[in-house]
Amino acid sequence: YFILMVVAFIENNDGLFLIQKRSAIKGGEWAFTGGHPKSGENSKEGLYTEIKEELGIDAINPILFKEAKGKNTFCDLYYLKQDIKLEDIIKQDEEVEEVVYASKEEIEDLYNKGLFKKGHYMMFMDLLKYKGE
Repeated sequence: YFILMVVAFIENNDGLFLIQKRSAIKGGEWAFTGGHPKSGENSKEGLYTEIKEELGIDAINPILFKEAKGKNTFCDLYYLKQDIKLEDIIKQDEEVEEVVYASKEEIEDLYNKGLFKKGHYMMFMDLLKYKGE
C-alpha cells in the first residue's frame, strides 16, 4: 500500500519561504504546508485543499517540480511564487501553531537545531536544486 502526499514550497517576492510550526498533536516541528489528498482528489487538487485548510488561502499556479518516492509514499513537491500577507492567513489551529516567513539560512538553522521536520528539509534541498541555487 502506498500513500500520496503533497508538499507546497511557497516563496514570496522577497525570496523568503512560508513555513509553519505544526501543532503539538502533529509533532510541534517546523515544516512546509502539505498533507494527504482526500479520497478522489488528484495530487494538485489535494495541494489546493491542504493549503486552503491549513492556511485559509487560495494557491495560485503551483508548479509540480518533483515526484518523490519513499518506502510507502509517493510525494509530489510543488513550488509556488506567491506573495501572501501573513495577516491574510487563517491557520487551522488543530494542525498549525504558527506561520512565518524564513530565509534559506533560517530554515537551515532550524533544521540544524532539530526543530525542522527532516523529510521536509530534504525536500527543500530538492527545491533549491530545481531552482538552481
